[in-house]
Amino acid sequence: MTALAWLIPAALILGALGLGAFLWALKTGQFEDMDGAAYRALEDDPPEDESK
Repeated sequence: MTALAWLIPAALILGALGLGAFLWALKTGQFEDMDGAAYRALEDDPPEDESK
């Protein structure tokens, strides 16, 4: 029974942290361009050198 006294609050805290991280990612626009990274990985063109 003592284990439940530790596991239930730990699960609630970890769940709240996960929800907070997800909401932060939504707020900062992490999910705006889901297809862009997939297409950039398939491109054959080398990245342009901007130092020129």
